[in-house]
Amino acid sequence: MKTNIKYLPILLGATLAVGFALGGLLNSSNENYFSATSTSKTKLNKLIDFIDNEYVDEVNTDSIVDITVDNILGQLDPHSVYVPPSEQAQVAENMKGDFVGIGVNFYMYKDSLAIIKPVENGPSAKAGIKAGDRILYAGKTKLYGRKLSSDSLFSSLKGEQGSVVELTIYRKSEQKKIKVKIKRDVIPLKSVDVAVLLDQNTGYIKINRFAETTFEEFKIGLTKLKKEGAKSLVIDLRDNGGGYMDEAIEIADELLKDKQLIVFTKSKKGNVKKTYATKKGEFENGNVFVLINENSASASEILAGAIQDNDRGTIVGRRSFGKGLVQREMDFNDGSAVRLTVARYYTPTGRSIQKSYSKGNEEYFKESESRFEKGELYEKDSIKVVDSLKFKTPKGKIVYGGGGIVPDIFIPIEVEHGDVNVVYLMQSGIVGNFVFEQLDQDRSVFKGLPYVDFVSKMNASNLYFSQFQKKLYKNGLEINLTNSKAIVKRYLMAEFARQLYGETSYYEIVLKEDAMVKAVLKGKK
Repeated sequence: MKTNIKYLPILLGATLAVGFALGGLLNSSNENYFSATSTSKTKLNKLIDFIDNEYVDEVNTDSIVDITVDNILGQLDPHSVYVPPSEQAQVAENMKGDFVGIGVNFYMYKDSLAIIKPVENGPSAKAGIKAGDRILYAGKTKLYGRKLSSDSLFSSLKGEQGSVVELTIYRKSEQKKIKVKIKRDVIPLKSVDVAVLLDQNTGYIKINRFAETTFEEFKIGLTKLKKEGAKSLVIDLRDNGGGYMDEAIEIADELLKDKQLIVFTKSKKGNVKKTYATKKGEFENGNVFVLINENSASASEILAGAIQDNDRGTIVGRRSFGKGLVQREMDFNDGSAVRLTVARYYTPTGRSIQKSYSKGNEEYFKESESRFEKGELYEKDSIKVVDSLKFKTPKGKIVYGGGGIVPDIFIPIEVEHGDVNVVYLMQSGIVGNFVFEQLDQDRSVFKGLPYVDFVSKMNASNLYFSQFQKKLYKNGLEINLTNSKAIVKRYLMAEFARQLYGETSYYEIVLKEDAMVKAVLKGKK
């Protein structure tokens, strides 16, 4: 089946929005709010009992309860959601910032589990596992030729810290099987992708989500950049759908002066909680730039709003998602949870950036897609603001509420990367899979190649560009890359660099031609 190029941004953009429903969390609560005291609650409980005991056919009442909970939450707001037990453990792990395992990035290639790259200094790397290795068995569990789900694969490789698993490996480069014993350990799940210098005195930190360890990771990156000479700081929140509110607040505290308001929340009962910066900030004076786009949401908007409303820095990019609701996680005994909206948050000037959800959840999430059609991602003048939601910062700058953070410097999407369809494609998983497959054919081509020579080699060759175009056509994607050759080659080279040399190399290549980064560096001169 052919994929229509017209709909590619919407399809890929929708996948980025999945995490928004889980963003902006307060601390979890295990209090039991669900005792059946009212008549309505008693009626629901009795109905389930009637079905369980009297209904003519066997029925899984647990599934009925799940559907009921989903329907109830569906009457509230788009971010009050039910998380079933099968998903809750994975979501909690992702937000925790680490897990116990063997430390590999893998890809199910054809019918086998192939190692893209072992985690640096992780258990697998220390045991000698290499990129391209296939894991055939974990203990006595066969992992190839079975079309196993990701959950099954993860459960075979994870375990208690310090426990040992014997892996049977097929090493393609040597055409032999080997057995390796690996002691499982804590593996970090980074929420800060990279902290690098853009020039002699401009630091850059990319945050992909706000997890339990984000502030700690940010501080480590900031300290490193300051030692390297950073006097200005770029914080990249593009495609960051949010997470823990407290982590964003702590980062804002590092950038704002004592007693400056960071954010305030207001509950159903009208209780207002204000959070102020303290004296401890490590970067209260240098220039600050925050990069956002249409997929920056929740905690990302809290941080961007605090910087903008306090006249602390410059917001660069496109209007953010528009999520100004705060959730609290409440756990059920079966391992499931509900994330219930318990408050609205407001930026320091008093604006709510929550966009309307009065037309229902489906229309709410489609609003981001409609920005393509309305031209907002291409022209700043297409951004619709409401004059009645106008606010002033301490220095008199006008800012608006009612639907996201409007940037101070607008960067249209086609200027940022070229053809929007190609950009979304080049930031999708298909690129990583393609690069792995190319490397897997003959890794010796790059073995021992210095990074500088690698860059020259990739710039001089069109081989991988041509091969990637063929892969798209073979997979039914009718996207002609001819007019976007420079963009495609850059992202392909960056992904090759990531798999061969590490995450930092990926960003060094991509950021050189990044329009938002260019705007920041140009504005500093």
